[in-house]
Amino acid sequence: MRRSLLVTAAAAISMVLLAMLVPMAILVRSYALEDRLARAALEVQAVETVVSGQDKGAVSVYLDRLNGRDGHTRTTVLYPDGDGVGPDPGEDSRVLDARNTGRARVDDVAEGSQILVPVSRGGNSALPSQTPVIRVVVDEPGLDSVVGVAWGLLGLLALVLLVGSLVVVDRLGRSFVQPIRRLAEHTQSLGRPGEPAPLSRVDGPAEVQELGAAIDRLVGRIQLLLSRERESVADLSHRLRTPVTALRLRVETVPDTELRDRLSGDLDALQATVDEVVREARRSEREGLDPRTDGVPVIAERVRHWVPLAEDLGRPLELDLAGSGPLLRTSRADLEAVVDVLLDNVFTHTADDDAVRVTLTAEDDGVLLVVEDAGAGLPDGFDATARGTSGAGSTGLGLSIAARTARESGGWLATGTSDMGGARVAVKLLTA
Repeated sequence: MRRSLLVTAAAAISMVLLAMLVPMAILVRSYALEDRLARAALEVQAVETVVSGQDKGAVSVYLDRLNGRDGHTRTTVLYPDGDGVGPDPGEDSRVLDARNTGRARVDDVAEGSQILVPVSRGGNSALPSQTPVIRVVVDEPGLDSVVGVAWGLLGLLALVLLVGSLVVVDRLGRSFVQPIRRLAEHTQSLGRPGEPAPLSRVDGPAEVQELGAAIDRLVGRIQLLLSRERESVADLSHRLRTPVTALRLRVETVPDTELRDRLSGDLDALQATVDEVVREARRSEREGLDPRTDGVPVIAERVRHWVPLAEDLGRPLELDLAGSGPLLRTSRADLEAVVDVLLDNVFTHTADDDAVRVTLTAEDDGVLLVVEDAGAGLPDGFDATARGTSGAGSTGLGLSIAARTARESGGWLATGTSDMGGARVAVKLLTA
């Protein structure tokens, strides 16, 4: 914004300066030419006196001295017999017009301007054919004259005005930009873990101060709502724990084994759903809104956590785990939950002697976790990532949780058939 203000101001000020200084430069040049013409007119009067009372030889000596004194004007006397004394001999229609009419004239020529003055040598009875004409050619002022100095001063003035104006605009822009930048830094800090720092007093225009106050009120309102939501969720978990425990005790007294098992499974699903709701509600409080985790060590550690269980069951477990990898856009708790979900599905829904293979590969853009088994595999056309959908009587939350974690990191979850004969679940988690 500050740069845009400077560019806009520079363009506007430059146009104003051009509109003001270009006409001034033209006027300076015109005034300089008029000044030369005025001085040349005074010289013509002296030349008239010499021409009217002296012969051509004396006129030539005088003109040589006069033309050598000033390099900006050239004076020539054109006699009626066609003879010209001076640097610019030769006649044209304008010279003839001045001689015949007896009137002086000023004309524009290629070099600048010329003054033509007829000189009467014999009083009013003199014929035009006997009238010499004084030609004074005045060069147009260039950069080597006072015009160059004046233009230089005008350019310096324009530069000073431009720089001074930009300094004023920059100070004015800073008074707008700095408060807005502090507001932006404050809003970015809201996504970091922990309680956000209160917004300090915002200086600047009234509109920016109103914006800062509105952000403060909004943050306070959001914090209040989040606090109430967490309290409500925690209270929900506490309130449900006692009824669920009482139901579980009553279910244990049901004599019908099939009904008892089905009711126990429903209670397990209810408990898992409540735990998931509580965990998700506390996510932002636990890890912040923008988590960063060194994923490979966390995943590898959590996979090895399941090794003792596999050894107790006598289940073959093959591990191929990378040693290091990039930071992942996922929290530690979510990474551990993904590993637990994938391996729990394998240990729960396959036979104890079915082999398991876990592969963890570090890539440039993230990590790839693949869990394969030698079990019966997934049913054809079954969407294991759909929330609440299960092919084995479970809650249906497991793979949907893993899929959501992968999507939140920018990655994906894919299911298929392993070369071991059972299911293959691949999870791609992207870098921070």
